[in-house]
Amino acid sequence: MTTDTLRRYDAAPAFSAPSDVDRIRFFGLVAAGLGAVLCILALVLAPDYFFRSWLVGFVFWTGITAGCLALLMLSHLSGGAWGLVVRRVLEAAARTWPVVLLASVALFFGMERLYEWARPEVVQADALLQHKAPYLNVKFFWLRMVIYFAVWGGLAWTLSRMSARQDRGEDVTRRMQVVAAPGLIAYCLLVTFAAVDWLMSLQPHWFSTIYGVYLIGSQGLASLAFLILIAAFLWRREPMSHVLQPRHFHDWGKLMFAFVMLWAYFSWSQFLITWAGNLPEEIPFYLKRMHGAFGYLSLFIVLFHFAVPFAILLSRDIKRNPRTVSIVAIWILAVRLLELFWQVEPAFQHGIPGAATDHAAAAHEAGAAATHHAAAAIHPQFWWLYLAGPLAIGGVWLFWFARELKSRPLLPIQDPYLPEAIAHESHH
Repeated sequence: MTTDTLRRYDAAPAFSAPSDVDRIRFFGLVAAGLGAVLCILALVLAPDYFFRSWLVGFVFWTGITAGCLALLMLSHLSGGAWGLVVRRVLEAAARTWPVVLLASVALFFGMERLYEWARPEVVQADALLQHKAPYLNVKFFWLRMVIYFAVWGGLAWTLSRMSARQDRGEDVTRRMQVVAAPGLIAYCLLVTFAAVDWLMSLQPHWFSTIYGVYLIGSQGLASLAFLILIAAFLWRREPMSHVLQPRHFHDWGKLMFAFVMLWAYFSWSQFLITWAGNLPEEIPFYLKRMHGAFGYLSLFIVLFHFAVPFAILLSRDIKRNPRTVSIVAIWILAVRLLELFWQVEPAFQHGIPGAATDHAAAAHEAGAAATHHAAAAIHPQFWWLYLAGPLAIGGVWLFWFARELKSRPLLPIQDPYLPEAIAHESHH
């Protein structure tokens, strides 16, 4: 596409989002409705599982929101066509933070059902939890939550505002880089704390120093998969069918391939260090996930979260084909949800031989004596309710995302590097 052609497009609303984006909004409404029905069933049948499914949905969709923000900042710093041609997609996803912020409110009502350290009677019976109480307490938990979303939302708003100013002809490229550099550092630091708060503290006696980095890699992988799906959707429709090219999908496929390996590296490193250390405060995490159905699920995750995507994404042709790489992206998103279920549900499975330390067992006994939560933890027949939270939150999230995507042109027309980014590759 030549500069003259780009100017001609700039003079017309040619880069407005296609009307088919409304299908995403409709799909979101349907998913939200179905998720709401499942949430009501969960609240009636098994309230504990409602909050667990809501936590999974919250972490999953917050991961895509924050991950897309991180990719947006990374694209500003690194340059390249891979981020420029989908900047509007990344910006729209990053601006969905009000949805996940609102979704976090529901967790407030389930704190005692989700987290042992939120139950005073359990903390009183557990010396280790008393030692961790200055950090693991409800007030400080929610103060940190406010900080996370204030920083992420502020970064998303600032970069989107600067991008809109660039559309009006202002030269803000350097300013966006100045914001993105410390913003990416802040993102990594805050996700590290969020990983401890939301997931690792489900088993407060267990800890891993690599867990925060694991969540960063997981968010990057899920965000890239989502990005590829939306890009494939736009690639089939005007005006992006003349902009998005196999080389762009090839770049995203290579990045997704890299994040698959990154996730596997972090996961394997955590397992290897825990296995070699063989310490009683560390091994319960894996002991719970190596017995019964969770053992088979662990094997499934190893095969289909790493081995199979790794083998498939080795192919250059698959990465350059929007249809095939989008199928891989769908699969990765589905397995990401399963992996989050694997992270959350075993934390509530008690009574597995060797899976708890004496301190943890005492804490559970104290909690069971005062509340019904620990006693009502194991109900495999309700595991299907884990679909409730992801569907309900995801439906609203997709509706909001589609609205944001339609609010601006699909390309940053005034970006000085855009002509090079959308120039068609020559074939020899």
